[in-house]
Amino acid sequence: MSTERGDGGGKGSSSLLEDLRARIADGTYPLGGLLPTQRELAEEFGISRDTVQRVLRELKSEGWIESRQGSGSRVVKSPIHSGREPQAAPRLRAALGPFVARAFAQPVVRLDVFTLTSESLDAHVRLQAERIRTGEIATPERIELRMLLPSEKLELPYPRAMPPAEEGTAAEQPAALQERIQERLRGITRRHTTSLRSALRDLETEGVVPSVDVQVRQVPLVPAFKLYLRRGAEALFGPYEVVERPILLDDGTEIDALDVLGLGSTLTRHVNDEGDPNSTGSVFMESMQTWFDSCWERLATPL
Repeated sequence: MSTERGDGGGKGSSSLLEDLRARIADGTYPLGGLLPTQRELAEEFGISRDTVQRVLRELKSEGWIESRQGSGSRVVKSPIHSGREPQAAPRLRAALGPFVARAFAQPVVRLDVFTLTSESLDAHVRLQAERIRTGEIATPERIELRMLLPSEKLELPYPRAMPPAEEGTAAEQPAALQERIQERLRGITRRHTTSLRSALRDLETEGVVPSVDVQVRQVPLVPAFKLYLRRGAEALFGPYEVVERPILLDDGTEIDALDVLGLGSTLTRHVNDEGDPNSTGSVFMESMQTWFDSCWERLATPL
């Protein structure tokens, strides 16, 4: 965690924002629960109260929390990606946490992922890695992860800065501002991809898991949805929701933008029915796995 004072809203704000998102996603701060006070967060992360306030405003704009003067900040949106749900996820509306937990309950963990960033997956993979390390779950024989991410050469349609509300408003040049927004997204992806890779590869380096294979490739595709596949078993699929919201840049600047919400996107679960290859779940699984494999082999380049 950051211990830098006088951060000016940069590295400290990014660290706090990512940690609070992860804590909401994994149920540390449950629906209806209060976040720590601004003073407590500032002391824990070694940042200013102003930076904490900016981060809380971003969480509020994403719909996760509600802040009231004198009452603190309370979680008001049930995280679709929460890991604190029962293992038997519903067939329609589903959660990423239990899906990842089911994958890591297998002797051989096999996951294929297509996503805008690896932010959501990172928190849940790190949780399972720690559960393996502490003996809470059985140690798998092998872990295999393939992940497709959009190419960094693409100019994505989101996030995108919205024009000033009033003509003649002094503002940064649109091209320069857009590049800063896109670089922010690339930075989020790099951080979480590195974190995820390290969490899994360390298990092999430490001799905890005999074999770990993590491969990440880029494709020239703009993700309109996120896809998680347990090969031959089940899939989670969810479209990204485009919203208008303020975005907090690394220097503390807030800008109004069009963006997509990943942590809060609705996921649907599809299960392979081995007894009926023509069932809806089986057909969906086969088509999505074929799509993923073709992109992996024909369009993707190693990251």
